[in-house]
Amino acid sequence: MADLHTHTNLSDGKMPMRELVDLYGTRGFGAIAITDHLCETNSFLGKASRYLRCTLTENTFDSYLDQVNSEAERAWKEYRMLVIPGMEITKNFLSNQRSAHVLAIGVDRYIDPNLPIPELCSAIRSAGGIAVAAHPVSTKKVEKQTFHLWSRREELRGSFDAWEVASGPHIFEEVLHSGLPMIATSDLHVPKQISAWKTVFSCEKTQEAVLQSVRSQELSFSFYEEASKACNGLFPGNFSFCPPRANLARSG
Repeated sequence: MADLHTHTNLSDGKMPMRELVDLYGTRGFGAIAITDHLCETNSFLGKASRYLRCTLTENTFDSYLDQVNSEAERAWKEYRMLVIPGMEITKNFLSNQRSAHVLAIGVDRYIDPNLPIPELCSAIRSAGGIAVAAHPVSTKKVEKQTFHLWSRREELRGSFDAWEVASGPHIFEEVLHSGLPMIATSDLHVPKQISAWKTVFSCEKTQEAVLQSVRSQELSFSFYEEASKACNGLFPGNFSFCPPRANLARSG
C-alpha cells in the first residue's frame, strides 16, 4: 500500500519530515512520496506563498531533496519502506478555473513551476518521473479548487501519466468514469488525514517499479483507516476497486 501525495512542514503540512515518515512506517506502508508544494512565482497567490514560507523555492530545493534522501535511507533501514522524492507544482489563481496542481513524483531535480502545463509535464517525464493531475475536480471540501486541468482534459490527456481519482476520503466520480489513468492518494497535511483512499501495488519495492506500475496502470485502490476507528481491521468494509472497471466493489 502506498500514498504518493503527502506534505511536510517545509510547505503547508503540519509535521516535520521525520514524523511524517514514522507515521507511515509504523503502520506498515510499503511506499510514500513526499510532495511538498513548489508554487509558481508570477501570480499574487504564488508570491504570497513565498512570503508566508509555505512553499519550496529554487533556493531551498536542494536542502529539501537532501532531507528526503536522508529520510529515505532511514525509512528503508527501519521499516523497509520506500520514500520517493517529489513535489506538487502549484499554480494558484483567484479563479478556480485557472488554478492547477501537478504532482511530479520520482523527480530529484528542480523544475521551473512557471512552465506551461504541457512543458511542465514534459520536464517531469524527462527527469524520469511521472506527472499526475492533482485533485482535478471538486474535492468536496471548503478549500481552494483546481479545475483548470479537468476543463482541458482532452487536450492534456497525453501529458499526464495519471489523474487523482481520490484525494482523501472522497472518490471523484468524474475521474472514475472518464477512462483516464488513475491513482488514489490522501493529500495528507495532518496525521488524521491518513484515513483515505490509497493505491496498492504488487510490484517490486523500487522507485522505478512503482512509477512503471502507475504508467501501465497495474495497480488497485483500497480505503485505509486507522485500526482504532475501523470496524473491520484496517480496511473498514473492505472497499476496493481496480482500474479500468468503473465501479466500486466490495470484497469479502
